Amino acid sequence: MGLLVVAAGVFYGVFSAVEYRWDWSGVWQYRYQFGQGWLTTMGLSLVAMVVSILFGFVLMLGRRAPWLPVRMACGGVVELVRGSPLLVQLLIGHYIIAQAMNIDHPLFTGIVLLGCFEGAYLAEIFRGAVESISASQLEAARAVGFSRAQTYRFVIIPQALRRALPGTTGQLVSLIKDSSLLSVIGIEELVQKVKIMNAAKYLPLEGYLPLAVAYLVITLPLSHLARRLEGRFAYET
Repeated sequence: MGLLVVAAGVFYGVFSAVEYRWDWSGVWQYRYQFGQGWLTTMGLSLVAMVVSILFGFVLMLGRRAPWLPVRMACGGVVELVRGSPLLVQLLIGHYIIAQAMNIDHPLFTGIVLLGCFEGAYLAEIFRGAVESISASQLEAARAVGFSRAQTYRFVIIPQALRRALPGTTGQLVSLIKDSSLLSVIGIEELVQKVKIMNAAKYLPLEGYLPLAVAYLVITLPLSHLARRLEGRFAYET
């Protein structure tokens, strides 16, 4: 919070020096559109989070599967998704793949593409957390007769969750910010609403300041919640 106050003070000092004339009339006029865009961003981000976590978990399991073709396929998906920009994947996924499949729902394709993109990164975070569990614990689980599913449920996942939490939180925060790119496929989320206001009122600075605040309202509580969970897990450990 202190850093935000300092940043606000520096920002105010800079624009006071150049005598910038603020005009918030356009922002007030488009306040309802901004609210709708913010709710759209919130909704699609939450759904994309669920998709990314599930997709990342499946890819992690695939990369640790005993069958080589499955490991190679999942590894190839991870490297392909992580090796190309999200913007390119949105354009190809929506305007080529989705159109070829007669899917004309930008919100659906946007959520799926965003969730898969972030899920590829989460897969590596999950895999690193799982592989950090010592081999002695896995051998102990086998010794008491645990199946592979029981070993994951009772031994691996509870410990890996603690270790994956910081990286997972950072990736989910990145997901919320990356949702701004969904405007390129016609989704009228928060960024698109600001662009519409800027084009109509020629007030770019007044539009982007509320945009930054709106994203901070989403990401800061998520980061705070993650820190509290980390503290709780550390205490339990």
